[in-house]
Amino acid sequence: MAQGTVQVTHTGTSRWRRRTGEYASLAAALEAASDGDVLTVTPGTYRENLVVQRAVTLRGPEGSPGSVRIAPVDGVPLTVRASAVVQDLHVEGQDAAAPALLVEDGAPELAGVRIVTRSAVGIEVRGGARPTVRRCTVDNPGGIGIAVLDGGGGLFEECEVVAAGQSGVSVRGGGHPRLERCRVHHASGAGLSVTGEHTGLEAIGCEVYEVKGTGVHITARASAHLTDCAVHRTTADGVTLDTDAVLTLADCRIHDIPENAVDLRSRSVLTLTRSKVRQFGRNGLSVWDPGTRVDANQCEIHDSTGDYPAVWVSDGATAVLESCTVHDVPDALFVLDRGSRADVVDSKLFHVRNTAVSVSDGATAQLDDCHVREAATGAWFRDHGSGGTLASCTFEGIQTGVIVTKGADPTIERCTVTGAAEAGFYVSADGRGTLHGCRVTDSAGYGFHIIDGCRTTLKKCRTERCARGGYEFSEDGPLVEDCTSDESGGVRPATAEPVAQQTATETAGLLGSIPGQRALDRQAPEEPAPPAQETRSSKEVLGELDTLVGLESVKREVRALTDMIEVGRRRQQAGLKAASARRHLVFTGSPGTGKTTVARLYGEILASLGVLEKGHLVEVSRVDLVGEHIGSTAIRTQEAFQRAHGGVLFIDEAYALSPEDSGRDFGREAIDTLVKLMEDQRDAVVVIVAGYTEEMRRFLSVNPGVASRFSRTITFGDYAPEELLRIVEQQADEHEYRLGTGAGEALLKYFTAIPKGPAFGNGRTARQTFEAMVERHAGRVAQLDEPSTDDLTLLFPEDLPDLP
Repeated sequence: MAQGTVQVTHTGTSRWRRRTGEYASLAAALEAASDGDVLTVTPGTYRENLVVQRAVTLRGPEGSPGSVRIAPVDGVPLTVRASAVVQDLHVEGQDAAAPALLVEDGAPELAGVRIVTRSAVGIEVRGGARPTVRRCTVDNPGGIGIAVLDGGGGLFEECEVVAAGQSGVSVRGGGHPRLERCRVHHASGAGLSVTGEHTGLEAIGCEVYEVKGTGVHITARASAHLTDCAVHRTTADGVTLDTDAVLTLADCRIHDIPENAVDLRSRSVLTLTRSKVRQFGRNGLSVWDPGTRVDANQCEIHDSTGDYPAVWVSDGATAVLESCTVHDVPDALFVLDRGSRADVVDSKLFHVRNTAVSVSDGATAQLDDCHVREAATGAWFRDHGSGGTLASCTFEGIQTGVIVTKGADPTIERCTVTGAAEAGFYVSADGRGTLHGCRVTDSAGYGFHIIDGCRTTLKKCRTERCARGGYEFSEDGPLVEDCTSDESGGVRPATAEPVAQQTATETAGLLGSIPGQRALDRQAPEEPAPPAQETRSSKEVLGELDTLVGLESVKREVRALTDMIEVGRRRQQAGLKAASARRHLVFTGSPGTGKTTVARLYGEILASLGVLEKGHLVEVSRVDLVGEHIGSTAIRTQEAFQRAHGGVLFIDEAYALSPEDSGRDFGREAIDTLVKLMEDQRDAVVVIVAGYTEEMRRFLSVNPGVASRFSRTITFGDYAPEELLRIVEQQADEHEYRLGTGAGEALLKYFTAIPKGPAFGNGRTARQTFEAMVERHAGRVAQLDEPSTDDLTLLFPEDLPDLP
């Protein structure tokens, strides 16, 4: 039913009354009109399903855009099958199985059309249709915004998808549209989705944002070319390519992405030119799988908001970065897995919190004429099969220039490291590599630090002004030819002789201990040793253990260990074989149950039995072992081990070294270092790891090597209320207080009722309760003019603090 009239005007030279005039419905007007006629629709709502099959002009009245509503109850509101012109109409659809505006043939022009609908599709173009769509808007929270399929195409210019329940723009089945200066936002699927062989999309000056999904999704052999486009504020990846997809991005901007800015996999290919990627939560570029490749030229990747590498290349993929800049990120480039490769040319990597370039698991990286500055580690070749080439690169203002470990074998040529805080080049744990024509200046540590007997080859290398020395080698270490150094840092003046003759004492451990002075400096006076502490007998220490409140099962375990060690020692003295008991322990239980105290006494017992040299306790936690950047964790861990030499290393909350989401956590490096040191120095240091029972079970299950190093687990149970009362009584006696009438009973009730959640501290809670009672007692007694001795010493129920 029509709520207005339709004026049909014939533009030809002859006028037929049957065509010129007013019609009561749009359908009647369209039936009467012929090619070239103009149909001017008066304002109103038309509940008709219109089909335009001739090259007519269908428009609303001038000056009243949107006043004509095409809104049938179901079906397709407007179908165009000819090269018609449709202007200034408001189309509404209600059919979830049909589009609101369907273009099936011809090259029509659509301008100023607004589609507000809950249809399957807002605008659908199919078949041989090639429309030109200008300044149209689609608001379709029930389905796709714009769909081009089955070979359809056309130009969309200055159009806007303001809402879509699925993809904003969907191209499939051989469709190939062109978008110019369009905006797609508030879609619940991909902003732009292109899928299927022979399907493509070209977008120029477009913007995709506020998308509940991926910004741009190209898949299944489809291709797309985006120029001067912006993708931002998505909930998933910014751009995703999958299964032989091909995408070219030129002068584009991708930012404010919570996941990967760009993710490629399954043989997809991306060409990225003069584009910027910033503010991403995971990887800026994530490249996976054999045959997948990204070529980036003159691009900038920066300002990561997460804790992941800016560029990630894995599973046999390839990345090429030329004249690119990567900065203000946790890690710049990670290349991992055999067959994976990264080629970086004339690029800058700076303001990197951890590692600029990491190569592992058999991957290869080649860097030419690159500049790395202000990073924790410049480049790290991690393990066997990993390698590549660094050529004419500079590393400036970093912790460590280049690290080579665990059988990695890179070639490093004409590279310069300036101002390293720790070392210029560091090789350990069977690392290899060839260093030719490299130079280290102004290092706060060593220039070339090569330990563990690594067979690295150094040719024509040079160091200057390295604080600890130009070269530090293990015995039987690197192969050195024509390398020189200046006088600084205790290294002798440069001569024609190879510096390989200057060797340091071989060090132990995963990354070796921090070296001391070189051989030429060993005449320096040593620091006076601390005075020796008086050693108590094992019986005296066990006597102190017995005075501790509760812990009966713990006392039995410690006595059993002591007996085994004592009997083993006596069997050895008698010339008999003694079982080689591992002395490392696991303490589990809640906080405040006496784990640290027992660890201290255990160390004393071992010292009294001659098992340990000193028996002192060194207490550490995650923060003392895990460094802020790659390479420093192993050194920190080894330093802690050295401090505990001859005693006990007590690691509280050890499970924190292996958090549940530990894919890139440096705590695993601390664990690996500990496992090796516990074996290498098993007679010099006893390690005790402690923490909550369930968390420690998980910790031990993560690394079988860890569990195998410990002889037994001792569980520290929570104190009963009666035991907490005894701790308070001990505290009161020590500080010359007494419990008054009713105070003991009140404390029992208090400790029974106190919440036993994660914050409950057992013995610590008992001591804190006593301190709170003393404070309240002081506030009460301070009001008395002449308090008696009883007033000054007795604690009463009213002195108890409130329950937390």
